Amino acid sequence: MHWLGPARTARRPSVHPVRVASAVTAAAATAVLCSAPATVAAPDGPAAACTAPTGPYQRPMEKHLGRPVDGRQSAADCAAIRTFQREHKVSRTDGFADLGTYRTMVAVEAAPDPNAAGHCPTRSYRVTCTDMDRQLLWVQTGDRVVFGPVPIRTGRDAQETRPGWHSIYWRDKDHVSTLYDDAPMPYSQFFDGGQALHGHPGDLYDGGGSAGCVNLTVDDAAALWDLLNIDDRVYVWGVKPGTAG
Repeated sequence: MHWLGPARTARRPSVHPVRVASAVTAAAATAVLCSAPATVAAPDGPAAACTAPTGPYQRPMEKHLGRPVDGRQSAADCAAIRTFQREHKVSRTDGFADLGTYRTMVAVEAAPDPNAAGHCPTRSYRVTCTDMDRQLLWVQTGDRVVFGPVPIRTGRDAQETRPGWHSIYWRDKDHVSTLYDDAPMPYSQFFDGGQALHGHPGDLYDGGGSAGCVNLTVDDAAALWDLLNIDDRVYVWGVKPGTAG
């Protein structure tokens, strides 16, 4: 058995956390399942013909972009989706309305006020809000959003991310999983039992869900690492689409 870190009830220092040994116990059974990233074809350049077929998220993307909402890809739809993908740094940039493009669109639409529905409690201190319904994460202090919203991937069926209040109790910048063939878990910030906020190298949507962790892109996980600290609060609610909850 490997030691995951200090016991949850043990006294934790209030100083800035330092890098900890990357060993992990079987408690990290909820650590992320990392798969090889899908290969994405990109067009030759801005003037290249946009020929991607109709995607599974065609209608919501058409609505967001002010296109006729008919669920059928046209050359103009493809070009508009491709422009959106490039402007928002989506991993896919060929105009195909895939899950990653849709999740980015959800984050863009939520940006003016991600907590408009009031599901994340407002406090005088920092709260990392983890919305499993929309697969979004942001950080707020009071009513002020200080990070995000950004797309995330939470736990799949039978390995759901646990809802409720949590606190960050251990951080490891270069963590790897001992359960999934040394899969990288960069910028890990553990908040409950073996579940952590961490970066997922490659395609964030290369599987149906994590094994319980909250996955972010590596860039978003790095920015979140620089913002949060030991004892920061995390609030999780909702149900990941496609799971029983």
